[in-house]
Amino acid sequence: MTAGTVVLWRHGQTEYNVAARMQGQVDIPLNEHGLAHAARAAAVLVDFAPSAIVSSDLSRAASTAAVLAELTGLEVRTDVRLRERSFGLFEGLTRPEMSERWPEAFTRWRRGEEPEEIGIESRATVGERVAEAVTAAAATLAGDETLVVVGHGSALGAGVTRLVGLAPGGWHGIAGMENCHWAVLRAARGRKPDWVLTAYNVGVL
Repeated sequence: MTAGTVVLWRHGQTEYNVAARMQGQVDIPLNEHGLAHAARAAAVLVDFAPSAIVSSDLSRAASTAAVLAELTGLEVRTDVRLRERSFGLFEGLTRPEMSERWPEAFTRWRRGEEPEEIGIESRATVGERVAEAVTAAAATLAGDETLVVVGHGSALGAGVTRLVGLAPGGWHGIAGMENCHWAVLRAARGRKPDWVLTAYNVGVL
């Protein structure tokens, strides 16, 4: 048995988002706007009648999840596998700063490569761990229930790619979601892949 619906929700805005700094696995909290946006989005997501909420353990995701938990009365379970992709030495920097310090590696990364000298986690690895976390959490629910997963832009994009049967390491057709936007997967019920993407990068103004 598995959940019939999975909603994947990106965290609200942080000051690193405002400054266009690479967050990765740096634990940056939500800013005031991010908390307000999470409240507006949660007021919509509650209509999915979630049965469970699982979140990345990084505070920006966990705080976003807590807003929905307060509305639903559910507890938030955290899973380290839902953390954002690690961007190694790029974390905390703006793109101009990355380009200035490591021009060749930055150019390769912009082409979709994964320069080893920077220590960037591969998209394949990220997609696999996120998909494993989602699959495990969904397996605890019944077919008429909804799971909400709260995470991060790059990680959720790679996870969705893997969940719909594509290879995130070599395919970049699903971009990261905007702050506090979400995607919806429905169980395929015997067809392949196991999940069908029915909505992506949906949000409220």
